[in-house]
Amino acid sequence: MEDELFQQLMYILNQLVSWVAAGAMVFGGVVPYIPQYRDIRRTQNAEGFSAYVCLVLLVANILRILFRFGRYFETPLLWQSIIMIITMLIMLNLCTNVRVAAELNTKRRSFIDLDWSHFWLWSRFVDYLQCVLSFTAVAAYVTYLLLDSVLFVETLGFLAVFTEAMLGVPQLYCNYQNKSTEGMSIKMVCMWMSGDTFKTGYFLVTQAPVQFWTCGLLQVCVDLAILFQVYYYSRYPQKPASHAANPTSAKAL
Repeated sequence: MEDELFQQLMYILNQLVSWVAAGAMVFGGVVPYIPQYRDIRRTQNAEGFSAYVCLVLLVANILRILFRFGRYFETPLLWQSIIMIITMLIMLNLCTNVRVAAELNTKRRSFIDLDWSHFWLWSRFVDYLQCVLSFTAVAAYVTYLLLDSVLFVETLGFLAVFTEAMLGVPQLYCNYQNKSTEGMSIKMVCMWMSGDTFKTGYFLVTQAPVQFWTCGLLQVCVDLAILFQVYYYSRYPQKPASHAANPTSAKAL
């Protein structure tokens, strides 16, 4: 009787842990962007946040959803991708509005101009939406045609997680160009780090496809590089002090 009760308690505990882990996977990825979103709204300055982060995550999660048609993976990972896509579109909408409001150049740049010099620097949110929908349609069509090819499906899965692993690279490059991490939320990067570490462990425990956890490790390395930039540029400032005193570019600490 006691053994049966103990087994039932362990089963309930295991289920509870599974639900918590699944919930963390689904919603944990968007949490780092909450402080960055609030910081941009408060300062009306999106200079410290690279919009290419949104591009990377949109491409990665669209490809991951398409990958599931060829190879099954955990449902929480599917929901994570859907919620991340919605979150990145919200971030893009805010960054576009803030950037356009601060621009002196009144010339409108749009997706249908097909001007590569202004790619992902358009003046309206609807242009980003058109680009995302066009990419999704083309990728879905190609996936439909080649879904029976094991090589294509595995390559698609690798591209999805490798693109996501490159998430921090635009921010890394943005910091390098600015020679500063001002305007970037340190909380966001710390949450990236903890989230990517948890995610990689989740991939290993649930025996996700090998592409997932190998690229997860790469993502953790990029996060560490950004945290090193935070340390280096704070200890060895390479911008004039007057810039640091600008309240519109204050960091969210």
